[in-house]
Amino acid sequence: MSEDYFDDYAKKLEEMIKEEVKKDYNEYIADLCYDPKNWGKLPESEISVSESYKGPCNDTMTFFLKIKNDFIEKARFITDGCGATVATASQVTLLIEGKSLEFAENLKPGDIESALGGLPEDHKHCAELASITLKKAIKKYKTHINHSIDENK
Repeated sequence: MSEDYFDDYAKKLEEMIKEEVKKDYNEYIADLCYDPKNWGKLPESEISVSESYKGPCNDTMTFFLKIKNDFIEKARFITDGCGATVATASQVTLLIEGKSLEFAENLKPGDIESALGGLPEDHKHCAELASITLKKAIKKYKTHINHSIDENK
């Protein structure tokens, strides 16, 4: 069998899987799942805070935030989770980049789900995981900043 045969087979299989994902979720979630925005770590020199959280579903999500003057300049993520978890984390980064810490702190799982066009009942926890992880990152950042201010007094 030729290499072209295997390439064609792999491409058809990938298209079938993408179509199933679109049926299970929606086209937007499928797009973020297969082409996530803001995937990966920021360069170490740009990270203001990073925080990981392992949810009850055993998916782990990590956000890497670059914060300046209480605004999130850059947001990146990694996760070992399913497609819905990838899409959810990706959506959060799109929602918070360029926004204030206050905006990000007030982002609720329902806001994330709405931005995604909805999540199936058995994946709503992905929005919860993203919300909790983001809030933990912001809390860690604020604790560090407050600690630094106290040391400089």
